[in-house]
Amino acid sequence: MSSIFITFLFKPLFNIFVGLYDIVPGHDAGVVILIITVLIRLILYPLTNHSIKSQKAMQELQPKLEEIKKQYAGDQQKQAQATMELYRSGKVNPLASCLPLLIQLPILIALYWVFSSSLNATTIAKTLQDNLYSFIPNPGSINPITMWVFNLAVASPVLAVLAGAAQYLQAKTMMKKNPVDNSVEPSKEQSMASMMNKQMLYFMPALTVLIGFSLPAGLTLYWFWSTLLMAGQQFLVNRISPEKKS
Repeated sequence: MSSIFITFLFKPLFNIFVGLYDIVPGHDAGVVILIITVLIRLILYPLTNHSIKSQKAMQELQPKLEEIKKQYAGDQQKQAQATMELYRSGKVNPLASCLPLLIQLPILIALYWVFSSSLNATTIAKTLQDNLYSFIPNPGSINPITMWVFNLAVASPVLAVLAGAAQYLQAKTMMKKNPVDNSVEPSKEQSMASMMNKQMLYFMPALTVLIGFSLPAGLTLYWFWSTLLMAGQQFLVNRISPEKKS
């Protein structure tokens, strides 16, 4: 790991994990992971909220995008210009949904190393010695068993399936059915969007389960809680934000 990655991501997250483990009643690593998940989701809340609203706005613009496609059916350049103008007037950024994922990726990698090192009985002593801040009490060891069932240091098929189910729920919450005009052939962009929606709904949950079978259960548990909280946030935004009439 690079020194920048260790200093600004791994060490802070590792010390937060150990510090919480020291004070959580019962010293349950699973509870610590839940608290860390909530903290990260709260930090990312403004960004993900903006992303969810952008996705919702994109869905609401679909009827107008259909009109533009019919109006400039024979002129791809004017169709692209009108589409960009619609995005500008609607204050919609089609790429806004990608930013939270890009930010979460290094955090996910850091958490992988945190859980792998802190829940590994053979390396925890040295990891604590090398990376613990002076003001964080050294617990000596960390019990990887949570809820008397799951060993967070090894893969858990049950948690992998739960993470996949949460991923499916999030994708289902995000999607919205729009009326389809069968008289108009779908554009290349719409066909790609439809394909991506299907991938999000079916492929991503299946991939999450597959990957979860090979990852430490600590990371799978984090992904389960994070995805579940994200689905809840999407549900609230969709309920609170009034749907615009086109």
